[in-house]
Amino acid sequence: MGTSLNIDLTAPGARQLPKRTHVQYAALCFRIREGKVKVLLITSRGRQRWTLPKGWPMAGLSPARAAAREAWEEAGVRGEVLETCVGGFTYTKRTSPHPHMALVYQLEVVSQEKKFPERGERKQRWVSPKRAAELVEHPQLARLLREFHPHLRKH
Repeated sequence: MGTSLNIDLTAPGARQLPKRTHVQYAALCFRIREGKVKVLLITSRGRQRWTLPKGWPMAGLSPARAAAREAWEEAGVRGEVLETCVGGFTYTKRTSPHPHMALVYQLEVVSQEKKFPERGERKQRWVSPKRAAELVEHPQLARLLREFHPHLRKH
């Protein structure tokens, strides 16, 4: 069973996000091969750092569905997304003075296509969660990857 992140910033004593924090939704894409969990990392477009597919909220889509859409656009994967947030991480962007937070939703990949909107713009790599944690630069994301235990869909 994976850990869930329930964020209630209205609870007494809750840590507030800094004003103007930009929230994005990320997909922690995984598959199971020969009994082993593999997660998908992609590179960012600018600095080519390993990360998860992520993007902005989209009208008409839940955060989980927005994360799944980003996974398709940035990595060509489709699958079953869990509506429960499994974690989050904060980061900065060169293009913005404001802090960013990515809320992460797991996506069990059922297909990966060769043609997708951002093909050729990013590298992709399927690795163990432990190796993924070593490759990413964000400490919070590394911890989330190290501790990742997927919720499996019913087949």
